[in-house]
Amino acid sequence: MKARAKVSQIGLDCHRRFSKASARDSQGQMVWRKRLEHRDREVLRRELREWLRYRMTLVRLQTSLKNRVHAVLHRHGVMHDYSDLFAPQGRRFLILLVGSPEAPLSKSGRATLKGYRQLLEHLRRQIAQATLQFRRHLVRTPAGRRLRTLPGISWILAYTILAEVGHLERFGSAKHLASYSLLAPRANETGEDDGQAPIGRHVGHVGRRTLKWAWIEAAHSAIRCDARLRGIYNRRTNNGQRDRNRGVIAVAHELCRVAYAVWKKEVDYTEDPPRRPGAQSPAKTSRPGTGQPDVAMVAVVP
Repeated sequence: MKARAKVSQIGLDCHRRFSKASARDSQGQMVWRKRLEHRDREVLRRELREWLRYRMTLVRLQTSLKNRVHAVLHRHGVMHDYSDLFAPQGRRFLILLVGSPEAPLSKSGRATLKGYRQLLEHLRRQIAQATLQFRRHLVRTPAGRRLRTLPGISWILAYTILAEVGHLERFGSAKHLASYSLLAPRANETGEDDGQAPIGRHVGHVGRRTLKWAWIEAAHSAIRCDARLRGIYNRRTNNGQRDRNRGVIAVAHELCRVAYAVWKKEVDYTEDPPRRPGAQSPAKTSRPGTGQPDVAMVAVVP
């Protein structure tokens, strides 16, 4: 109470993530100073992206170290039959290689290989901790749980999309989200359309490349596990005969559109799209490739 009675001036220094409040008495002497954190949704989104960037950096370092291990083995002519040298069996092979005096490795090669292996083990633990943080956040976030119901979207991709999109209210429609994700084709040609496939056409001007990567990675898996999305890919690529990359982008665009609807309407994904409001009967289906309905229109009289 005594300190409050002395306060005659209070100054506030506002920053993006925090503010500083300072109080002075009538003589201009400092009475107290406090730091005020901004615990709003914008700060939360920056925290999500910070964790995401942290894990991405660790994965890049891990890839670089793996390449260095392969380089050491190649330099000393060490051959192996493991498809993944860093799977459990491959890691045991590296341990035996470092500890065996009969291994065709020089003293320096054995020491550097041991150091790379130790660094890799440490990085694996750090990546596992970051992944655990992703899972904890997604479990307690309704939007994250719904994103995981979409085909092809795993824990890592769901967290990436959640962190990069941030607040869905920023986007007025699924088209705006697709444009931000660099999945909306754009072109500024002044000539006439020659009917050929566009060459060198960009799929957006500004946006998040990490978000585009996440949708495309999800599309590769969704093509294999979802019939409706696989149908989009087959129609766009003539059953995988042409323009396969553009077919994957088309599926990624559809995933982005569906994710926007799932996120905004707060519903889980279903492979069969819901019926439109006011529809009286389900849409008629036909046999593939024939155009004929599944059920005969007229009963056959024997």
